[in-house]
Amino acid sequence: MRINQRLLSMVMLILLLNSFMFPSNPLATSWAYQFVVWQDYIYVVSEEVVTEIDKEIGKVTKYSDMESLSGNFSNTFEKGTKYFSIKGVSTDEAIAIEESEGRYIKATREGEYEVRNSFDGFFDGQQGIIKIFIFSILGILVVFIIFKFLKNNHGKR
Repeated sequence: MRINQRLLSMVMLILLLNSFMFPSNPLATSWAYQFVVWQDYIYVVSEEVVTEIDKEIGKVTKYSDMESLSGNFSNTFEKGTKYFSIKGVSTDEAIAIEESEGRYIKATREGEYEVRNSFDGFFDGQQGIIKIFIFSILGILVVFIIFKFLKNNHGKR
């Protein structure tokens, strides 16, 4: 019975430490602005209405307000929302997004889009060194506990 209490205490300690190192994600990501991605470039959505539409150039292939995704991604518009070029404006500068049937809004090119996964930057800088140190200590502690547990159980047989 005493060993089970020790084991339970150690498991709880490990879970507690793990919760500090890997905090849960919020329900939704807090984006700085509304955007779409087209051909690996991010376009910031404005409220400016566009009337001079040229031709369809693409559409949203992935939508999420939770994480960054690859492809023609948007944090605002649903999958299938169409992109259009604007007459007299290079797509290197801006594109039009079909906000609703027959209504288009301007999105201005901000720069290259880079997909970041949830562990990007996790081990960077001084905090990264501290996290690596904590992982190392935690790993040594787990190995030590398992060794002691096996040694105690082996000696009781």
